Amino acid sequence: MIARFRALATRWTVAAPVSAVVLLVLTWGRDLPGGIVALVTLVLAASVMAAVHHAEVVAHRVGEPFGSLVLAVAVTVIEVALIVTLMMDGGDQSATLARDTVFAAVMITVNGILGLSLLVGSLRHGTAVFNSEGTGAALATVATLATLSLVLPTFTTSKPGPEFSTVQLTFAAVSSLVLYGLFVATQTVRHRDYFLPVARQSENPKAVEHAPAPSTRTALISLCLLALALVGVVGLAKGVSPTIESGVQAVGLGHSVVGVIIALLVLLPETIAAVRAARRNQVQTSMNLALGSAMASIGLTIPAVALASLWLTGPLVLGLGNTHLVLLALTMVVGALTVVPGRATPLQGGVHLVLLAAYLELAVNP
Repeated sequence: MIARFRALATRWTVAAPVSAVVLLVLTWGRDLPGGIVALVTLVLAASVMAAVHHAEVVAHRVGEPFGSLVLAVAVTVIEVALIVTLMMDGGDQSATLARDTVFAAVMITVNGILGLSLLVGSLRHGTAVFNSEGTGAALATVATLATLSLVLPTFTTSKPGPEFSTVQLTFAAVSSLVLYGLFVATQTVRHRDYFLPVARQSENPKAVEHAPAPSTRTALISLCLLALALVGVVGLAKGVSPTIESGVQAVGLGHSVVGVIIALLVLLPETIAAVRAARRNQVQTSMNLALGSAMASIGLTIPAVALASLWLTGPLVLGLGNTHLVLLALTMVVGALTVVPGRATPLQGGVHLVLLAAYLELAVNP
């Protein structure tokens, strides 16, 4: 019975990504009726669950922190491709698309994924324990990237409006790549131990390994299926975005809400993976996923957008407004206070989730 269940689960996690890509090819660039939208939504949800499964297989094979890095980078690369594609389509909203998407990703990851992971981990295990050195370095990098790319354009004067000049945009793009590269080198080579799950004193440090690692062949197959699932998730999310946009406009909400909804869908695999890790008392893995995703979102999106701006027409608005500046500053201050002790209670998780709720409420009712 157990073997039959495992075989069924394996078939399902293979069928979902393949079905998502096939459905994406069949529906790309077309207006979808209500019934097809419902089908796309179901396949999208299945692809999210399949992506989480294959990401965990890969993570189990390569170990931490490489496992969380694989999922964060994979999602972000496809997200960047989606942003550039939407910018090439043009439209009145394309000028602020990169800014809105990156900021939404930062708020969802740093407050949503991180806060939910801390809440789940602390409720289940008393306190959520993590490595303050590695998590603090990650948060500092996110804060620096966000300030250089999203805050400074609001105050520069070389170009009117919250925009960078060509030289300033080039500097921001190069700085983003350099900082992200330095962090990855720190996380995976020089100080890898700073990003490994922390065992409590009463636990066996090797207790987190409950099953033998999958074979290289299995991990490579899961890596390919993970890529297919992520392509399906992002592509299908883009396909249903017109329906979401119509619904948002019908109830009188702002256009930025559409970006928030799409960001929530795209980041859902990482959210589920982070919560599962927190339930297993591997909160450091959850922190790696949350902050790594925020970092990759900025560090890869800004250089890609800067490169795309060479052939795209129209302005590129990166500077945040006053409300979002306040939310970003508060998020970083609260994040620093959360990280410093190296352990958290449900209170810290609740604070971050309230900040996410404030961002979502202001997106709906600015």
